Amino acid sequence: MDKSHSLYIGMMSGTSLDGIDAVLAELGPDGETQLCGAVSIPFTPPLREALLALQTPGDNEIHREHLAANALAMAYAEVVQQLLSKCKRHPSDITAIGAHGQTIRHQAGPNNALAYTHQTLNPALLAELTGIDVIADFRSRDLAAGGHGAPLVPAFHAQQFASDKNTAVLNLGGIANLTILPKNGAVTGFDCGPGNMLMDAWITKYQGKAFDQDGAWAAQGAVNNFLLDRMLADPFFAKVPPKSTGRDDFHLQWLEKQIGSNAFKAEDVQATLLRLTVTTALQSIRTYAPQTEVLIVCGGGVRNTALLNGLREHTKTLFKHTLEIRSSEVNGVDPQLVEALAFAWLAWAHKTKRPANLPAVTGASGPRILGACYPA
Repeated sequence: MDKSHSLYIGMMSGTSLDGIDAVLAELGPDGETQLCGAVSIPFTPPLREALLALQTPGDNEIHREHLAANALAMAYAEVVQQLLSKCKRHPSDITAIGAHGQTIRHQAGPNNALAYTHQTLNPALLAELTGIDVIADFRSRDLAAGGHGAPLVPAFHAQQFASDKNTAVLNLGGIANLTILPKNGAVTGFDCGPGNMLMDAWITKYQGKAFDQDGAWAAQGAVNNFLLDRMLADPFFAKVPPKSTGRDDFHLQWLEKQIGSNAFKAEDVQATLLRLTVTTALQSIRTYAPQTEVLIVCGGGVRNTALLNGLREHTKTLFKHTLEIRSSEVNGVDPQLVEALAFAWLAWAHKTKRPANLPAVTGASGPRILGACYPA
């Protein structure tokens, strides 16, 4: 590694609340990003339950949130230690950690008095435990400039996946977000709607499982078009980008309200939720990027075989031309690690004083340097 390159750690624990992904990445002078190693660990049940409980208002929130922030910092620190050991590196080798934290509230909008976002984490404790500078709180600066603070990954997607073809990147995390990378023109992107989140919540309620392995349960059901139409009538889907969403909008109570007093089979609801993710993602592409030739899919949803099959099947009816759908693995990036790699890149952008938001994506009034630094 020459002096123009440096090492960063990127850490992500997403809306799905399944665990922590951490990557060690080498960053070049223009943001070229090369994965050097990775570690992923699931949340312990107590930490996952604490973070999940904070997604909705409750008693003694401030106390519980700070305890969860400390516990998350300790878990992050443990993962950093595992990653350094695996890659045979020392804290002194690392320029900074880009740590997203866990989003527990997100309210975007043009009115600064009403807009806020909060990702729980104790970054000062993480810096203390690791001996490495920590860059955190990436969304707030964009919100202050009138943006949504989300999605943040399109700038990295442009760095990593742009090509001579009209390309889109679909990240299937708890929330699905889309980045549009035209071969000529500006990069755009936005949140499409639920990704895995509602499917995870529904199977947890009925089967006690954290997720639907390969989409097998959804595959046993049949799509209920009445329920699908009710869900698609949610005002979020009719909004024009820039737009962002999360657990504040889509959650188990939202789903139960759509179901109402109807006696749907549980597996049919799961199949319909899968179709909701497929439909809203593909309709977003057809509406805002109909020229797309290649769709790169990343995030945990890539491992849902039924979901990927659904995307491939429904492109045939929604697009007149062939839309190539492929995992980011084809581009040399594990789909599970794309977001963690993006936060390594965002930490690099902060350290090199480069704006990392895209106003065309978030709606901010201009480019801004994102994040706050907690020196070791």
